[in-house]
Amino acid sequence: MTWFDSAWLGRVGGLLFRSTLETLGMVLGSLIGGQILGLALGITLILVRPGGLKENRTLHSVLNSTVNIGRSIPFVILMVTIMPFTRLLTGTAIGPIAAVVPLTVAAIPFVARLTETAMLEVEAGVIEACLSMGATWQQIVRYVLVPESLPSLIAGAATTAVNLVGYSTMAGAIGGGGLGDLAVRYGYQRWQTDVMLAALVILVGMVQGMQFIGDRMSAKFRRR
Repeated sequence: MTWFDSAWLGRVGGLLFRSTLETLGMVLGSLIGGQILGLALGITLILVRPGGLKENRTLHSVLNSTVNIGRSIPFVILMVTIMPFTRLLTGTAIGPIAAVVPLTVAAIPFVARLTETAMLEVEAGVIEACLSMGATWQQIVRYVLVPESLPSLIAGAATTAVNLVGYSTMAGAIGGGGLGDLAVRYGYQRWQTDVMLAALVILVGMVQGMQFIGDRMSAKFRRR
């Protein structure tokens, strides 16, 4: 039988479609949660860093160490370690919905560091000018730090999404569902190489699409 013909699509098309939706759901859900919490953590790191608007060296040291530790833990180990927390939030430790929890936790320190790096690129002179005009730190965050670093933040979000696609595949391999689960159960355990290849093609296309959208949006805001 020829791969990818009508008979092949009838046999595995439904599986691929459902698994693709599960992977997209995991990635988008964890991306949103990771971006919100990671952005807040990154802004806090900027504010409390030495010389920051709300300098607090002790808090900065604690948060900075936490981010470094979070980024250094392999995702598979993280996923297994926080299974009790995942079960507490979702009622289960397996499946696409449960996988969103460790994916979000893994994304938070990554996004926080990207946010900190992006906002450190904002010209200090702009911030000083705003301070001299009586701007509060909340106004500086809202009207200076976020807008000025927005292109880099968007590029960072695209990078995070790409990483989450890879993490979601690992999550699927140990019970998270999605294309990773499909590739393992059908492509590896049942020796259906065509299914594994199809899952790989979809994952590559997903990564390319996310990176393309992120690059275009970042370039658009950078021109503005």
